[in-house]
Formats: sequence, structure tokens, C-alpha cells
Amino acid sequence: MRFILCLVIFSLLSCKASKKNTMYTQGKNRPANENSVSASFDKQGHRGCRGLMPENTIAAMIHALDWGVTTLEMDVVITKDKKVILSHEPWFSHLITTLPDGSFIKPGDEVKYNIYQMTYEETRRYDVGMKPHPDFPKQQKMKTVKPLLSEVIDSIQQAMINRRRPPVNYNIETKLRPEGDHRFHPGPEEFVELVMQVVNEKGIRKYVTLQSFDFRTLQYARKKYPDIKISLLIEGNDPRSPEKQLKDLGFVPDVYSPHFKKVTPELIRFCHEKKMKIIPWTVNDKEKIRELMKMGVDGIITDYPDLFD
Repeated sequence: MRFILCLVIFSLLSCKASKKNTMYTQGKNRPANENSVSASFDKQGHRGCRGLMPENTIAAMIHALDWGVTTLEMDVVITKDKKVILSHEPWFSHLITTLPDGSFIKPGDEVKYNIYQMTYEETRRYDVGMKPHPDFPKQQKMKTVKPLLSEVIDSIQQAMINRRRPPVNYNIETKLRPEGDHRFHPGPEEFVELVMQVVNEKGIRKYVTLQSFDFRTLQYARKKYPDIKISLLIEGNDPRSPEKQLKDLGFVPDVYSPHFKKVTPELIRFCHEKKMKIIPWTVNDKEKIRELMKMGVDGIITDYPDLFD
């Protein structure tokens, strides 16, 4: 398999390196600051590194590697011809999209650009890297498209070989809701199977976590693929207690991932008592990252992985 070959090449390249030289790198292969973040702490780049590069693109994933992330967080949707591509919405967002004629999408017209009704080749007509994002002024602009999950994995594997660094983890979010079934995406079973087909073909299964706000996705994945790590995403406005959320899910996931404002010492203690990691989203303030780390969270999802420096 390609991934096994990548690991073999990596081992050959690294055989003369010391343990210190195999630490995750930052910037232009600068050694990571070993005092800044513990080795076990999971540094997750949200949509790659949305604050610095166009979200959910190959460029964003590769740049996040240069800031030493341990996990690449990404969102996936399904095209009409059953391809798995990276996208936060199952349509083209007005915030990031430039149409083929150079114009922009009006906010109320987004659902007209339904990715589930387009072939993969049709999606490539839409640029998602040139329009300035109002919330991320530091984001570098470039011509780019929504990539296939498979080509993202290939690019990441090659980048890891080039950087002589250990394998990275993949936190893959399935973007679906019950009301969108068969309109904006397939049902949860087919959705999971399409994602897992790519994961298995690329040989990255042990490095993958499936996450979702959609409980059906996680329930199916746990039943069909019990070895795959599961992360339960929790909305900031979810009124249920953590106990009720786990009861509704039907099992204890590997990771509990709430909005960062919901994190308390009591919630951290609850998660650890249940043998769950707690990894909140999406924290874009350096002082807040430090505060949450001191509280005892197991990782952070951020748009700015440079804040870990």
C-alpha cells in the first residue's frame, strides 16, 4: 500500500536522526519548542489552518504541518458521483466562493450551489481561495478548489516524507443532518461507507478519528468499524447534560468535543472519569488556549496553529 511505502521511506530517511530531530517542526523546519506544549497534547488544525490559509484545502493542511500540528481536522461532503471532498458545508459558501464568471454568491442563494447535485468535475469550476474572508484577514489568498479526500491524504503523506516527521492524525468530520438526507448528502450509513472506503484504500485507518454532530453517523461507525476512534461534537447551545448526551449516543466515545465555552473543571473531570479525552473547539485566543491547557484538556482545535508556538 502507498501508505506503508511512505512509512518505509520515512524510516529510511530518519534512521540517522536523533529523537530530538524527529520532533514535530514549525515554520521552515524549525525545531518545536519542547516547553510550549506537552508531547501528549493534541494540537489540532481546524480546517487545516483556516486563520492562515483557505479552509479545507491542501495548502491549509500542508501549512498546518509546518506549525507542528499532531492532528489535521477537516470536513467532508459527498458529490453527485459519490466522491468524498473537503468542504464545511454541502454547498458553496458565499464567504469563500468565487463563481466561474468571477462574481460572488449571495448569502440567500448558497443552497442553489448544492455539492450533492454536482459531479466532482463540476465542483472544480468554483474557486474557494481568492475571496477575502471577513473573519480571517491574515488568510493568504490563492486560486484553489475543494479537493478530494484521497488527494489530500496523498499530499499529506508526501509532505510528511519531505519533512522527515512522524505520521499525522486525521480528524474527519462528516457534515450531515437528518433534514438533509438525500437532498444535500446521502444517509449516514452510505456517507460513512464512502469515507471509510477512502480511509481503507489509503491505509490510514489507525490514524483516523471520525467526528460529527450527527449521532447517527457515530452510532453506525461504532457498530460497523469498532476500531475507528469516535469524537462526539457538541454544539454550544445543546441544552442536554453530558450524561444525557452519552445516553442518547448509546456508547462512550473516545473523544468528547464541546464548544470551548462549555468547558469547566467539572466537565473535564467527568470526561476523564469516563475515559474520554476532551478536546474543545474552536479556540483562537492564545491566553484561552493556555487557560484550557492548565485546566487539563487533552487537546485544542484552533484556526491558528501558530498560537501553539
